[in-house]
Amino acid sequence: MAKDITPRDQDYARWYTDVVTRSTLADYSPVKGCMVIRPHGTALWENMQRGLDGMFKATGHENAYFPLFIPKSFLAREAEHVEGFAKECAIVTHTRLKATEIDGRRTVVPDPDSRLEEELIVRPTSETIIYSMFARWIQSWRDLPILLNQWANVVRWEMRTRLFLRTTEFLWQEGHTAHATHEEAIDEARRMLEVYRTFAEEWLAIPVLTGTKTDSEKFAGALTTYCIEALMQDGKALQAGTSHDLGQNFARAFDVKYQDASGRWEHVWNTSWGVSTRLIGALVMCHGDDDGLVLPPRVAPVQVAIVPIWRSDAQRETVLAEGRALRDRLAARGLSVRLDERDNVNPGFKFADWELKGVPLRLELGPRDVESRQVVAVSRLDRTKTPCAWDGLEDAVASLLDRLQAELLDRARERRDAATRDVETRDEFVEALADGGFVRARFVPDAEVEAQIQQETKATVRLIPFDEPDDPGPCVWTGRPAQRRAVFARAY
Repeated sequence: MAKDITPRDQDYARWYTDVVTRSTLADYSPVKGCMVIRPHGTALWENMQRGLDGMFKATGHENAYFPLFIPKSFLAREAEHVEGFAKECAIVTHTRLKATEIDGRRTVVPDPDSRLEEELIVRPTSETIIYSMFARWIQSWRDLPILLNQWANVVRWEMRTRLFLRTTEFLWQEGHTAHATHEEAIDEARRMLEVYRTFAEEWLAIPVLTGTKTDSEKFAGALTTYCIEALMQDGKALQAGTSHDLGQNFARAFDVKYQDASGRWEHVWNTSWGVSTRLIGALVMCHGDDDGLVLPPRVAPVQVAIVPIWRSDAQRETVLAEGRALRDRLAARGLSVRLDERDNVNPGFKFADWELKGVPLRLELGPRDVESRQVVAVSRLDRTKTPCAWDGLEDAVASLLDRLQAELLDRARERRDAATRDVETRDEFVEALADGGFVRARFVPDAEVEAQIQQETKATVRLIPFDEPDDPGPCVWTGRPAQRRAVFARAY
């Protein structure tokens, strides 16, 4: 089956698309730029949701839901915000269609009598609609903080799309909070970025860098944007999540005020933060191989696939009966297990199929295994085979899954570190960026200089790392005195 996947070293972009579609994560939609997330991809996203949702609630956040449609006037209230999203917005102008005939063909057109008095924006993000509601709900310092999250879809009209990585409509979560002080808001934004870092590394086995975006790369309307950045196997960076200190920009635009304990009225301080189904694309590109997906056990829709093997009807019944018993035992342990009872394909096809879908562990069960009361566990990561006795099988399988989860992270971190270089001169900088990977160089943030670097190298400042010591020296591009290093890369 894997022969239908383009090898990574031949065409990485084609490999990515092949893996996403052949593994049944997603397919192209009849609507250009959109995708259909298939059951395997939906189950993967649901597992990510469950993990993140638990982490959000453990930090005091509650889920809510806000409308898909935003009055156009709302978007215009915050100047940077409207400028940042103006070119990506879909607009609703009418509420009805009217059947008509044009050039002898039956069609529909907007009914002119149904034109909206105020046009509506299909949400590209929800700051404006949410903070308009905060203005109703917040009166006193006793109402703060407000810590909300919503799981939703958004629409951003993209010119060039790629499944999961950049689509016109995508699924995500967006957190929105309001605080009495700027210090509380900064703490919140940093805390939620740490939640993202923990989830990326401990659940997705994707090592990430954390830091601050430059002003050129920050979210439209934010004072500061914090981010996590991952490195894919082809040496390109992927922004995997962002958290924003919005200051009082939106609070002033929507007059979100509270009365403090002394009776004085103050504007609140806001944050927003989000990750999306782009994380599925990150999983594919960080861990996948030429045979398909390689999924971390903590988020895999199927953690264990039991593949029974038989040569006769009598063997079939015996092996399947034992396979069902093993499946039930592992499921009772809390593992996601599938027994492959298909009898219209051979075992080799089943092996390849489960490998393509990225199932972390395959258990092979044949007549000899039934006699010896064992199974053969095969790791998706490196095809290592481990005989496992039926007695204590639950512990053995759980241990193998834990080891696989850890090995995925270790391998990805080693690959990332090997592709990270410190450079001192402009020539070294340009050469390193052409090779791919993270390039660390001293830099003085400057929008014009960043634009020059992007034009000449196709790379951008991915972040300025947190908590690193000063490393004074000449800026790699301008030679001006710089205090710290920034991380550059070509990116998705």
